[in-house]
Amino acid sequence: MSGVYKLEIKETQEELKELLAIQKTATGKERVQLLYLLKTGHGQTISQTAEMIGRNRVTLHKWIRQYKADGIEGLLKQKSSPGRPRTIPTWAEKALDKRLHEVQGFNGYQEIVEWLEQNLGVNTCYKTVHKL
Repeated sequence: MSGVYKLEIKETQEELKELLAIQKTATGKERVQLLYLLKTGHGQTISQTAEMIGRNRVTLHKWIRQYKADGIEGLLKQKSSPGRPRTIPTWAEKALDKRLHEVQGFNGYQEIVEWLEQNLGVNTCYKTVHKL
């Protein structure tokens, strides 16, 4: 039959069911669901499977390439972005923590902001210090 997708999926149906149950993210579930549908034959074509999952067929092709290259671990690996860099560096936080444990302490957050700028050269605002 034309359009039928053949992919050798190493995991058994039972393993895929277990993986599906333990996935914590929607994307992880969709990726395992793709493999499960192809393994069981419920999704005979990529277009049909994409419609069942609710994703574009191009996305499914990308996931399949990832599965072929890296296996199930690579397919389910969570990518994390580095995020925004901290306004107050870790070393400055440690110095502040040390200063806060002294008897002298601070009279308020604004005094901490001024201390950070004068003694450590860290320019920050009241709101940032308040969130610490």
